Amino acid sequence: MTPSEKLTKFINNHLVAVLAGVFVLRVIYLFVNGLDLIGDETYYWDWSRVPDWCYYSKPPMVAWLIALITKIGGDYVAIVRLPTVILGTVFLGYFYATARAFYSPRAAALALLMILAMPFNVLANLVMTIDPPLYCFWMMSLYYLHRALFAGQHKAWFWAGVTTGAALLSKQVALLIPLMLIVFLIINKPRHSLFKREFLVFLLPVMLCSLPILIWNQQHDWVMFGHSKGHFGIKESIGLLTRLEQGATFLLFQLLLATPVICVLLIILSFKTSIGINRLPEKEQFLVLMGPVLLLGIIALGFIQKVQGNWPMPFYFTSLILLSGQWASGRWKKPLKSGLLVGYLMVTLTYALPLVIQAFNLHNTPVDPTFRFRHTEDLVQAIDSERQIKLAEPENAFVMVLGHRYLASQLAFYLPDHPKVYRYEHGGMVSSQYEVWPGPIDYIGKNALIVTELQEVNVPIELKSVFLNFRKVGEVVNPVNKNSHYNLFVGEALKSWPPAKQ
Repeated sequence: MTPSEKLTKFINNHLVAVLAGVFVLRVIYLFVNGLDLIGDETYYWDWSRVPDWCYYSKPPMVAWLIALITKIGGDYVAIVRLPTVILGTVFLGYFYATARAFYSPRAAALALLMILAMPFNVLANLVMTIDPPLYCFWMMSLYYLHRALFAGQHKAWFWAGVTTGAALLSKQVALLIPLMLIVFLIINKPRHSLFKREFLVFLLPVMLCSLPILIWNQQHDWVMFGHSKGHFGIKESIGLLTRLEQGATFLLFQLLLATPVICVLLIILSFKTSIGINRLPEKEQFLVLMGPVLLLGIIALGFIQKVQGNWPMPFYFTSLILLSGQWASGRWKKPLKSGLLVGYLMVTLTYALPLVIQAFNLHNTPVDPTFRFRHTEDLVQAIDSERQIKLAEPENAFVMVLGHRYLASQLAFYLPDHPKVYRYEHGGMVSSQYEVWPGPIDYIGKNALIVTELQEVNVPIELKSVFLNFRKVGEVVNPVNKNSHYNLFVGEALKSWPPAKQ
């Protein structure tokens, strides 16, 4: 028996122990890595303090999960991130089960080895954004769709709809699941009869989950749809060379997130299976439609417009299952073994990065990719010290940001009293959740601390005019960039809100 056969046999015989071991190691890492929450995480945490049916840019699932976990464990960095590990472990269980259902126990073990060798899976079990719940519910949906389509289990249609609905409540891209399911049913004529009943059983929970999103958006001028639309389309005329560079950068990012060898193999496999999809068995057609076709589509889109590096991640799942099935049948053995070796080295380095950066004092250097995870707490502590000194009765004053939404949410999370932080958007534009929420109308007559990178001369006159007096009280050095700083202003006695346009 070869080493790989021994390893896959061990995984199949001790799956629960393997998943439990991964879970424990990841939880320990959450509590010892010393990395601050990034802007997205504090932003979603701030959402969680105001539970709602939807938010400015995303559906509500990430906020609901953070609200639940922090109600139990408190507003701490590791607690905010704990759902990533819980969801990630559930994801791994369903990923294994889906690969096993499509192929064999050996293929399932190989698929598990590959997904654990991908650095993006490290981030998905560390950073609490919309991605961890999306990945988990996406995978659950594929599992139940397999049971419904290929195992003939009628109840599975309902559960596939429920988990697809949960995925939709996590991120809008989940709409691709029913869309690609429709394509699969259309190209397989014997399955057309499923449109009469089974597909409707699947679709009903999805539609029910979409209702609160639609109702909320109808009440808020469809802001989420406007934001999502802004991600697509060419905003300015760019040359062919720029587009090629843009696409190449996106591909490079994929090589880093999905490991170079395995990513290249997946792209090759995606191209071959997509071209010859009509010659594939039904099960593999389903896998191709739910992964490889979408993966190729997003890569092509990357050469047309700017695409975020995390967008293709759900499309890797069935692509990996397809690849594991071919590996189990004897193909791709040598490149996949080297791919796993490279992958696990990259995963190890990803986990070790905070320690390496610390040991060699590489903070804020070009080789430090962890800068987004550092210094936020230091910055906020410095701002809080100024707040306590420069504000009379700081406990009765409010905090406002004139700048990025991340700064507003980071202040809200890292200030000791977790205050409600407001954000001023010049011109009255709605460009974040802070403009959807009411402004500081409850603080009429109160003082405010305004934090911004702008000089006083550049602070909008509209903002200054709503206070009886407006003055600069200090500045704090940006710990990430010593050449820049944040200016602190005090607005005394808020007269009215919102500001009148000048």
